[in-house]
Amino acid sequence: MGTVYVTQEDAFIGKVDERLHVKFDKKTILDVPLIKVDGVVVLGRATVSPAAIFELLERHIPVTFLTQTGRYLGRIEPEVSKNIFVRKAQWQAIGESTQAIHVVQGFVRGKLKNYRNFLIRRQRESPGLDLSGNVTRLEQAIAPIETTKNINSLRGLEGAGSAAYFGCFDQLIRTTEFSFNKRVRRPPTDPVNSLLSFGYSLLRHDIQGAVNIAGFDPYLGYLHCERYGRPSLALDLMEEFRPLIVDAVVLSTLNKQLLAKADFLTEPLSGAVSLTPEGRKRFLQQYAQKKQSEFKHPVLGRKCSYQEAFELQARLLAKYLMGETEKYPPLVLK
Repeated sequence: MGTVYVTQEDAFIGKVDERLHVKFDKKTILDVPLIKVDGVVVLGRATVSPAAIFELLERHIPVTFLTQTGRYLGRIEPEVSKNIFVRKAQWQAIGESTQAIHVVQGFVRGKLKNYRNFLIRRQRESPGLDLSGNVTRLEQAIAPIETTKNINSLRGLEGAGSAAYFGCFDQLIRTTEFSFNKRVRRPPTDPVNSLLSFGYSLLRHDIQGAVNIAGFDPYLGYLHCERYGRPSLALDLMEEFRPLIVDAVVLSTLNKQLLAKADFLTEPLSGAVSLTPEGRKRFLQQYAQKKQSEFKHPVLGRKCSYQEAFELQARLLAKYLMGETEKYPPLVLK
């Protein structure tokens, strides 16, 4: 089961014996064994019973609250890992240390190489598509990463690579019903940006859980600057997963025509675009399936799901910062 997504407004989340029980209007809409749950995400308003919260905390299962449009609100989670040695190593590496520069190089390289491989794969699947110029720009951003020893400069390379990638994102959409001009975040004002932002919110929940399990302080990052209330390390580790999971799910959902224009709503004043309840359920199904899909981990040499890979990458980062390995290997898939 993995993560349970509760999308019904004003649902009641409770515990019955060893099961998570979700009810609405006196009817059961979800009943799942707690042993199969590793996270709960509530979209919109819901009531969570004290017994359910107690049981979830006992089982180290976090509960994340998002608005119906996917904006992060907060999180209830168990006590942070007692592994003080991981957090000590994390704090010792702050600033422009050799370790901080190395992991930022890894985050940026992982993201941009996955962008490049994503475009190459799409071009191979669609011979009529010409993405060579964008691939070249990505390779130009990737090439200097290893010799760039300044974090701000690495941020610049990440920005240049992302611009090259999103510059051709519209060509990857194979339906005339949707289009993409540029990345718009706060708020997203078109359906494609709405899906990207919603997907990245879901990914943040998953990565932050993995970061906590590995023993890190999620608010101290290296690529993303410290900012009050922002889980910078979770955002750092997210980078290599963005194209592998969220972008892939967004394009698959649109190209398979699992969503239509009628599945989106526009807020009159702000122009913010979000999914309808039914559209949200369909997208969540696709995202959950992608997380459980398996691949061969290039470093560990064995099969794992993306859900497992979140924690594996967090633990590989911990090993590097604690001096147990010489490098942090970002997850790069061909």
